[in-house]
Amino acid sequence: MAYKHGVSISENPTSVISPVRVSAGLPVVFGTAPVNLAETQEFVNKPILAYTYPEAVKALGYSADWKNYTLCEFMKSHFQLFNVAPIVFVNVLDPKKHKKEVPDSDIALIKGVARIEQDGILLDQLTVKLTAAGEPLQKNVDYIAAFDGKGNVIITAIQGGAISDTVPSLVVSYTHLDPNMVTKMDIIGGVDVTTGKYTGLELINRVFPMYRLVPGQILATGWSHDPMVAAIMKAKSGSINGLFKAVSVTDVDSSETGADRYSEVPAWKNDKNYTDPLQIVCWPKVKLGDEIYHLSTQTAGLICKVDAKNDDIPFESPSNKNLQAVGLVNDAGEEVELGPEQANYLNGQGIVTALNWIGGWKLWGNRTAAYPGITDVKDAFIPVRRTFNWVANTIILTYWQNVDNPTNRRLIETVVDSMNIWLNGLSARGALLGGRIEFRSDDNPTTDLLDGIIRFRVFLASPTPGEVLEFQLEYDVSYFSTLFAA
Repeated sequence: MAYKHGVSISENPTSVISPVRVSAGLPVVFGTAPVNLAETQEFVNKPILAYTYPEAVKALGYSADWKNYTLCEFMKSHFQLFNVAPIVFVNVLDPKKHKKEVPDSDIALIKGVARIEQDGILLDQLTVKLTAAGEPLQKNVDYIAAFDGKGNVIITAIQGGAISDTVPSLVVSYTHLDPNMVTKMDIIGGVDVTTGKYTGLELINRVFPMYRLVPGQILATGWSHDPMVAAIMKAKSGSINGLFKAVSVTDVDSSETGADRYSEVPAWKNDKNYTDPLQIVCWPKVKLGDEIYHLSTQTAGLICKVDAKNDDIPFESPSNKNLQAVGLVNDAGEEVELGPEQANYLNGQGIVTALNWIGGWKLWGNRTAAYPGITDVKDAFIPVRRTFNWVANTIILTYWQNVDNPTNRRLIETVVDSMNIWLNGLSARGALLGGRIEFRSDDNPTTDLLDGIIRFRVFLASPTPGEVLEFQLEYDVSYFSTLFAA
C-alpha cells in the first residue's frame, strides 16, 4: 500500500438500491412481413425493435394483406390505433426459402408504363426483356422498377433507353414471396444444432441480450389459434432466458371448424389445452371499418395503453376499457352478437371477449386461461398475474448486481431495506395493497448459507379487479315521517 500523508477520501456503496425499470407489457410478435418492400431483406428470424410506425415499415415493409403478412396487422393496431410503443417484431418469412419463381411472361406496355399484378416481387430478382430470346435490359438505364401503393411492381421506360415508344409489351421473369409456404413449424422455430442459430419462437431468448428489454407479452398474430403454436408460446412465457416471465396472448379459432359460436368456445379452449395461468385467451375477432383484427392484437395494445397510464406498472386490468372496434365477427366475417349474459359466460370460463354495452365497444374479461380450473388469485386474474411477473422480473434485474457479493449483514440489509422502500412506494400509489420482504432464519439453514444460497421471502398483495359492485336496495318505511314534517 502506498504511503499516505494528508486527507484521503473513500466511498462506500449506497445502502439502498434503486430498482431497475422493466417494460411490463413489451409485446414480442411473431409472424410474417412483406420484406420485399423493406429497405433490405436482412430481417429474417431476427428480433427487430421499433418505436414508430415508419421505423417498422422501413425495416419490415407494410401490406394491407394481413392474412399473408400478419405482422402488418399488429403494426397498424399498436402504433396507429393505440399509439403505444415499442414493439419487437420477429419475421419468419424467408425470401430464400418461401418463394416462387415465375418464368418469362408478357405484360402490356402502355405509354411507357407496365404493371406486374403480383405482390411480393423481389426487385433484385426481376428480369425485363424486349423478347423472350432477347438480352435482359438494364435497370436504371432502360427502365425504372418500383412498387406502387398496393405492392405491385411498376416498370417505367426511361427516355433514350432500349424501350421505344412502339414497343407493345415486355417480357418479365421474377421471383416473389410465397407466404403460403410458411407453416406453424416456421413460427415455432428452434435452434440449428450446427450453426446454433435461433429461429421462430426460440428467438424470445434473444430479446433481452440484444435490447436490454424484458418481454412482457408474447404474440403470434394469425397463428396463436393453432394449439401447437400456443403450447410453445405458453412454455416460453414461463421461462425466458431461464429467468423472466411474460404472458402469452392467444386467440381461439373462430372458424366453422373451430368455435364460430360463443357456446362452443369453452369446450374448444379446454380440448385444445388453452388453460395456463400465463396465458390470455381471446374470442372472437373485432371489426373497424373494413378491417378485421384478431382480438389478441387489440388486447395487447390496450394492455400497453393501460400500463402507460400507470407509469408502466401493470396493476390495472384492461377490461372495460375501450377497444378500436365497431363490431364482433368470426373468422368468416359473420357478425357475432354478444350481450352481457353471453360475455359473462365466456369470462367465467377464462375467456376474454368484447362487449358493446355502456360507453362503446370495450374489452371484457379479467381472467387468465387457467380459470376456472385454477382459482388462486395470483393465477386467476390477469392484472394480478402480470403484477407478479413484473415484480419478479424487476427483482431479478435489480439485484443481479449483488450476486457473488460477500454473505454478510451488509448484503442482507441492503436487499431488505431497498426492497421494502420500493414495495412501500408501490403501496402508497395504490399499485399494491401492501408488500414486504423478510430474511428468515428458518428459510436459511446453515448448510445452505455454507453453500452460498441466500433466501428472501417477499409478501405482496396487488389489487384485484372489482368485477362485481353489489348494491342492496331496501324500502325504509321510516321515511313516511317526512309526510308530517312541519
